[in-house]
Amino acid sequence: MTQPLRIGIAGLGTVGIGVVKIIRRQADLLKARTGRPIVISAVSARDASKDRGVSLSGFDWESDPVALATRDDVDVFVELMGGSEGAAKDAIEAALAAGKDVVTANKALLAIHGQALAETAEAAGRVIRYEAAVAGGIPVIKALTEGLAGNEITRVMGVMNGTCNYILTNMEARGLGYNALFDECAELGYLEADPNLDVGGIDAAHKLAILAAIAFGTQPNFDAVELEGIQHITLEDIRQAADMGYRIKLLGVARPTPRGLEQRMKPCLVPRDSALGQLEGGTNMVVIEGDAVEQVVLRGPGAGEGPTASAVLGDICDLARGLRLATFGQPATGLTRAAPASSGLPAPYYLRMNLADKPGALAKVASILGDAGVSIDRMRQYGHDEATAPVLIVTHKTTRQALDVALEAFSDTDVVAGPAVALRIETV
Repeated sequence: MTQPLRIGIAGLGTVGIGVVKIIRRQADLLKARTGRPIVISAVSARDASKDRGVSLSGFDWESDPVALATRDDVDVFVELMGGSEGAAKDAIEAALAAGKDVVTANKALLAIHGQALAETAEAAGRVIRYEAAVAGGIPVIKALTEGLAGNEITRVMGVMNGTCNYILTNMEARGLGYNALFDECAELGYLEADPNLDVGGIDAAHKLAILAAIAFGTQPNFDAVELEGIQHITLEDIRQAADMGYRIKLLGVARPTPRGLEQRMKPCLVPRDSALGQLEGGTNMVVIEGDAVEQVVLRGPGAGEGPTASAVLGDICDLARGLRLATFGQPATGLTRAAPASSGLPAPYYLRMNLADKPGALAKVASILGDAGVSIDRMRQYGHDEATAPVLIVTHKTTRQALDVALEAFSDTDVVAGPAVALRIETV
């Protein structure tokens, strides 16, 4: 008789319970698709007495996830606790040392410690799988490591945080400001315990660092991601973008350049009629461009019990079938350490600023832009109060370096009130 694949699950939150439900509900289907039964030997969480809406009476309980990770009756340790340090990291390291394979949904851990963990796993002949760490139910890790393995990847980009996309699309659809929708997301439970992980772009940047490592054969380097959240986006920005045929997205972009690896997670304007521009609500989308395939667009739910648990089960099933791949698609010892590079490609930019309502203010702004080598494509001034006049400028293609020179010069004048908002208009 074929031996079952025995798993231990650490973390019984939304995703962990989702995994339990699928294994119970689809036991026969999983066995048919992998050729062997998949069974849960033991589980671990902080509170054994908590009602999680599903019976756990058939599983052994471990209060310590490290103890779970090293049990003799666990073949695969499934880490669903989260966090880049502490229990999650300790338990995964213990599992690898004990000869276990690992499945995790922990994007922060992999973005920060992925290189060291990958080297540890591969030296021990073990495997770390993590489809659920990036874009929820979208199989983007499998696409990069397997389906697109014959391609030289030239760019990876996408919307990778559903909470941010929910806020931005609902600002336009419902005419609500950022603060109102932030509060709504908090009430709906869409925000992380630290909301800045979502709205500050950190969660999405973790995902981008992982995708870049796989796509370009580099060591994951979260610290090299240029990061900016959506907190400063106003309803007026949303409306003005729509008037010009664009929508604002928190967009991650990674691509190799002659100067190094460019990685940025920032709000951008994208064409309204593009695939990314049409993305609504909490949905995620990843766009992959390669020399042979040209462009592939993957769209789906980026979070939630079912989609994320589905991704975890996909990894477990691959291990049950005997599929074993290097953590980032090629041996960790062969991954290069790419130099960080800022965006050098010229692009048009959207600028919004408040000008002092005095003669010559607009001319002074135009002069500063001209001196920095930035030319104006369109300019609009709209409703103002007694002290300032909001002004919108769209530039012709320019570099961010040239634009930064102008932005710094704005701060030294007496005509620009407060910092200007500058958003790249991305070609997608």
